[in-house]
Amino acid sequence: MAVTDEAIEKIKGMIVSGALGPGDRLPKESELATELGLSRNSLREAVRALALIRVLDVRQGDGTYVTSLDPKLLLEAMSFVVDFHRDDTVLEFLAVRRILEPAATAMAGQRIAEEELDALEGQLDALGTEPSVEELVAADLEFHRRIVASCGNTVLCSLLDGLSGPTTRARVWRGLTQQDAVSRTLHEHRQILAALRARDAEAARSWATVHIASVEQWLRSTL
Repeated sequence: MAVTDEAIEKIKGMIVSGALGPGDRLPKESELATELGLSRNSLREAVRALALIRVLDVRQGDGTYVTSLDPKLLLEAMSFVVDFHRDDTVLEFLAVRRILEPAATAMAGQRIAEEELDALEGQLDALGTEPSVEELVAADLEFHRRIVASCGNTVLCSLLDGLSGPTTRARVWRGLTQQDAVSRTLHEHRQILAALRARDAEAARSWATVHIASVEQWLRSTL
């Protein structure tokens, strides 16, 4: 493993230094192994590991390329990892979401297009006043994803997208067990939307904080 780690670090060094850039094809295996002073076996293991985290793209019959290194692509690995969360860590995921999502919502307040606000309002109208818990949670995920996508920061957007999965089950259970969960969620969505329409970034931030904190408080009371 230490030899493979060394190989990974050497390939990483080539990318960080600019010797290899996004979309570049790596030299042939034999040439790269000689250049880096590695065995071909350790080089293959390193390439396989870097392909798993979307740094490299191995194309059968064509060669190995550096990916676009786009944040969304690279952070897919984080999404994979957080799927292994335990129930006792959900509160920690919610706490991180409570830090990041209100900031992204406030940023979106200055950027989100009127057409997108109309689409979000149409989504809420179509949902009605008594959606099923499953419909509400799906709409909740889409509502926040679309707002965050307008914040103008792809890294923040990708981070929050990866964090949404672990908290989904908590939101479903809240909807099933807390008497006013559905109406509260719909009300908070309307308030966030109203703040965004008013271009009031701080109000949007505050309502997003209230929205996430209500799930967090409920979960703390049930654990």
